[in-house]
Amino acid sequence: MMIMLGAFFSWWYGRGWNMVATSFKPRLRAVADGFSTRQLLKTWFAPWRRITTEPGSSIEDHWRAGVDNLFSRLVGFVVRSFVLFAAAVCLAAVAGLTAAEAIAWPLLPLAVPGCLIAGLLI
Repeated sequence: MMIMLGAFFSWWYGRGWNMVATSFKPRLRAVADGFSTRQLLKTWFAPWRRITTEPGSSIEDHWRAGVDNLFSRLVGFVVRSFVLFAAAVCLAAVAGLTAAEAIAWPLLPLAVPGCLIAGLLI
């Protein structure tokens, strides 16, 4: 029993804590990949869904195509901005939760006897 308890604490405060600390970057990368932040940043000012209008031969057609294309780019910019904002919020949440996990990690084994004692006293 004592060997198993010793092995648990050795893993918990050794390799386990190291795994929590090294999981920070992969977690952030997974969220960034999930939102495709690199792709969104590359195409931030691109037209929405590649909807573009080809200009005709008259000046009026050129103006109409220019306004349509500008509107398509504006819609693309706004939608991508909202998605990038959501990605930033999620990245901040993941960073905060991972930091809280790393801080709470050494205290979690104390929660078991603490909960047992609290359950007996209440």
